[in-house]
Amino acid sequence: MKKIFWITLLVLFIDQVSKIYVKTNFFLGEDVEVFSWFKIAFVENPGMAYGMEFGGVTGKIILTVLRIILIGGIIYYIYEWSKRISNNYFIIPVGLVLAGAIGNVIDCIFYGVLFDKGTTWDTMFGGWVGYPGVAAADFSGYSGWLTGCVVDMLYFPLVEFDWPTWIPFVGGQHYKFFQPVFNIADTAISIGGFALFIFRNKAFITDSGQKIKF
Repeated sequence: MKKIFWITLLVLFIDQVSKIYVKTNFFLGEDVEVFSWFKIAFVENPGMAYGMEFGGVTGKIILTVLRIILIGGIIYYIYEWSKRISNNYFIIPVGLVLAGAIGNVIDCIFYGVLFDKGTTWDTMFGGWVGYPGVAAADFSGYSGWLTGCVVDMLYFPLVEFDWPTWIPFVGGQHYKFFQPVFNIADTAISIGGFALFIFRNKAFITDSGQKIKF
């Protein structure tokens, strides 16, 4: 369990440092090209991973609460399994998944009160509205507890082209892959979850050689 703790802590530190830096140094919507296929592009996500949204303020609060409950469940099972499992096929991926889950929920819980500016729900407009300028971490708050938006910044437009006009349905449209903007926490969850799936026959084996049954 100690190894999992340190992996989680390290990923959380990288995740939060990158988010706070971008939030306090970039305008919302600003992007900087690192390579032709990789950009730092600051967007705020009021919903789920990779830019997916879930309702307005009520949906946002419900989603945050569900995330907290899910993290509680993840911690419980990791604690129970780690009593019998100590292989790296288990330890490293679950540490990544836990860090990613906690990383994004930190944004949801605290960022609304930590920063002075952020994306908020506009009842008249019926949607989430951005803000001008650069935010400051001065604890003045732009919304409240559980309603903060997740900071995303990793953008990989690996392939970009226009479909030929003669192709049905998509002809003439601009295509870009990969479009979602995400963060370190999303990356940790994806890598950790994928690794657990790929190495599931090695990860969920106890130190005595027994296979964990779900």
